[in-house]
Amino acid sequence: MPSWVLSAMVFGPLGGAVLVALLPRRDRLLRTVALLTTLLPLALAAWLFWQAPQGEAGFWLTERGLWVPAAGIGYHLGVDGISLPLVLLTAFLFPVALVGTWDAVRTRVKEYLVLLLLLETAVLGTFLALDLLLFYVFWEAVLVPMYFLIGLWGSERRAYAALKFFLFTMAGSVLMLLAIAGLYLAAGTLDFLRLLAAELPQPAQGWLFAAFAVAFAIKVPLFPLHTWLPDAHTEAPTAGSVILAGLLLKMGTYGLVRFCLTLFPEVARAAAPFFMALGVVGILYGAAVAYTQPDVKRLVAYSSVSHLGFVVLGTFALNPQGLAGALLQMVNHGISTGALFLLVGVLYERAHTREMDAFGGVARVMPTFAALSLFVVFSSAALPGTNGFVGEFLVLLGAFRRDPGWAALAAVGVILSAVYLLWMVQRVYFGPVRPEVRAFAPLRLHEGAALVALVLAVLWIGLYPRPWLARSEAAVQALVQRVVSVGKTASPEWGGRP
Repeated sequence: MPSWVLSAMVFGPLGGAVLVALLPRRDRLLRTVALLTTLLPLALAAWLFWQAPQGEAGFWLTERGLWVPAAGIGYHLGVDGISLPLVLLTAFLFPVALVGTWDAVRTRVKEYLVLLLLLETAVLGTFLALDLLLFYVFWEAVLVPMYFLIGLWGSERRAYAALKFFLFTMAGSVLMLLAIAGLYLAAGTLDFLRLLAAELPQPAQGWLFAAFAVAFAIKVPLFPLHTWLPDAHTEAPTAGSVILAGLLLKMGTYGLVRFCLTLFPEVARAAAPFFMALGVVGILYGAAVAYTQPDVKRLVAYSSVSHLGFVVLGTFALNPQGLAGALLQMVNHGISTGALFLLVGVLYERAHTREMDAFGGVARVMPTFAALSLFVVFSSAALPGTNGFVGEFLVLLGAFRRDPGWAALAAVGVILSAVYLLWMVQRVYFGPVRPEVRAFAPLRLHEGAALVALVLAVLWIGLYPRPWLARSEAAVQALVQRVVSVGKTASPEWGGRP
């Protein structure tokens, strides 16, 4: 498999952004070109997914090039079982978001599409970069297009939400940059593969881990660093909310797995109980606050805080079941919550409000839309047969092996998610039909196509998760072995379990 596939996948959307910028302002033409551009990374990512060797823990496809040779900094991309699912998720969600919101944006369409394509390049680069400076460049590049997407095409409080998103993430980025500089001074390289073999000074490892962890925790976001998320989700345009929830939050959880666990295994092992506690607090807090929200979009936003708590819990369970569940749950959350935001967008296009009290009886007026919505809601509530069940079951299984107490509390979060989601369904889709709802237009073809694609993904992973788990299994086993075995093979916290 040629290594240039990685660069083509990352920079294909950038080329499409340039093309869209040069084309005349004909909205249908611009949207078509943007959609076709996003299909290139999707085709390449799907090819990589099916060609991926199973049972291979390392990076099975890499691309290297000189960038700053005097400092030993290079252009280095690579894919393995940890990054591959997120790469495919990214390539899948961008065309789905474009199709699902085909004509939702009607002003400055060219600039909107250019920013979306630039954002895709930055997200893909973040998941594939193996040089830490290159990773940081892509990580920071995500901020600019998302800031403008929220600030220019968002709702009433868009300027406040965009600024809050930017400041929170920039604060974490400063810490990450300091940690990257510290790594370079300690190891003399920023190449990820060389850092794996580097012996870092013991006192520095704790500080470096903390700096990286805070930066990633802000992006997740972990409680109590989550306060930027509800505002950003609520004010962003629908496609921006889909990408923000489906992909940008995964940059934080991916960073915890890729860098915090891998580069600082001893510190990660010692910090695991703390992060498991934060994960459980996030699960319960996010679910409780979601239940109180009168705005359906804010409800979905707080549900992200809860569901990503499961990802953090599984990650720091430090066993194969928990980590495999966390990786799969990253994908599941991207699909399910992205679909929930598309549902909210469909309702907002017709009612021009997100207040749950403004709806009622939608299922009678839009039965097809309601049926697709129930699939998505059941997925988010982790009903057996959906993707959410597989991920949360593995996370809870891994958490029970590590700490039954935290796992039991996290299981309460599964019940609470069903409570607030079904409460939302009851108020929006059932009950008496409000007069305003009777005038709702039926589901459009492009909206239905996007939702059907997401529902098929829900059912695929829910009924047949093996392709996803098999491609990550070796990488997960190797990472768990690295974290558990470095320094000592078992610890009191680990309970002596392998």
